[in-house]
Amino acid sequence: KFLIFAYFGVVHLLSLCSGKPIYKNDVSKRTFQEVKEEIASYGDIAKAIINLAVYGKAQNRSYERLALLVDTVGPRLSGSKNLEKAIQIMYQNLQRDGLDNVHLEPVRIPHWERGEESAVMLEPRTHKIAMLGLGSSIGTPPEGITAEVLVVTSFDELQRRASEARGKIVVYNQPYINYSKTVQYRTQGAVEAAKVGALASLIRSVASFSIYSPHTGIQEYQDGVPKIPTACITVEDAEMMSRMAANGIKIVIQLKMAAKTYPDTDSFNTVAEITGSKYPEQVVLVSGHLDSWDVGQGAMDDGGGAFISWEALSLIKDLVNVSNYSLVMESDAGTFLPTGLQFTGSEKARAIMEEVMSLLQPLNITQVLSHGEGTDINFWIQAGVPGASLLDDLYKYFFFHHSHGDTMTVMDPKQMNVAAAVWAVVSYVVADMEEMLPRS
Repeated sequence: KFLIFAYFGVVHLLSLCSGKPIYKNDVSKRTFQEVKEEIASYGDIAKAIINLAVYGKAQNRSYERLALLVDTVGPRLSGSKNLEKAIQIMYQNLQRDGLDNVHLEPVRIPHWERGEESAVMLEPRTHKIAMLGLGSSIGTPPEGITAEVLVVTSFDELQRRASEARGKIVVYNQPYINYSKTVQYRTQGAVEAAKVGALASLIRSVASFSIYSPHTGIQEYQDGVPKIPTACITVEDAEMMSRMAANGIKIVIQLKMAAKTYPDTDSFNTVAEITGSKYPEQVVLVSGHLDSWDVGQGAMDDGGGAFISWEALSLIKDLVNVSNYSLVMESDAGTFLPTGLQFTGSEKARAIMEEVMSLLQPLNITQVLSHGEGTDINFWIQAGVPGASLLDDLYKYFFFHHSHGDTMTVMDPKQMNVAAAVWAVVSYVVADMEEMLPRS
């Protein structure tokens, strides 16, 4: 099979044809014991990859490559000149690395710009509020929106107090439970506020910890509902206004946003390959996204994931000759110390992946958990292709996610070495095995 590595522009997917299984009717003629023995035979090469990535001449390589890009290019918002500059740099880097079939695939991507923005509390005192407009938000009129604030802690409370919301700025001070449950306030907060007549919405940042840092992200409007400006504010300011409101204190805010959405623009997926010698039509895909939000450096989200994917191919190219999509893999949740692999696929495929992960025993990283889906690989997973995502220690991830704090300072070269080793071992073994992973 061949290994293919892709930087996705935003969420646009590669449209390569899938290969055929090498056994009839998608049913293997081999016993599971035979598959286990084949996987076990990769023990030496797995150790060699680990040693090269973690202890050998390749250690810190992915970190240093990433630092060079994000320090010189900076954040890479979809539709921005920075993103296109980064794509061209990566195209040249991959060619210099000697990988196969390095090419750019044209795609159309969203183009939104935040422009100048500010939020100031005018009553009960003057206080400049740290804020970041949310992706796809409209702007305010040039003079801004000045209005009294209604503070709520949930959508249910907003509905109960709907009669109070008209003509006001709704501030959400929802508690952080976890990202998947709490992010609904960022994505849907403006729509729910608009339904009850609010002029704008300010959402407490979806963050597990804060040092007065707003966290941006995408929000979604809804057909038939008026569009209102929306932004995130810090945990500290949301809680402060909640305390004020609980004491019956009137709060007035002036919000100014010059945000604007432009027509979709041209961009590229950046692709490189290692072509297999025996079944070159079959594919194992490793990937990350090169774009980022327009704050910080986009080092953690998702520079690290993109660069360990490149590193996986570099490690394999340095060590071995690699012999339809057998597996698609995405790293888009940081590259802190890995704890295992999240996987989505059939039970037979999962059992094989558990054996593959056992090769990482020298690193004590052998878990195979559920939910391997990822934004950029779901296209294939929904078609039955097994999918995997890197699972790492997320304790600090949402401290920095989509904020000015997402910089190289967050990244740890030793942890990136380990993440790259995991990515390389899994992708190589699955690519080189005699049979493709069984499909769902």
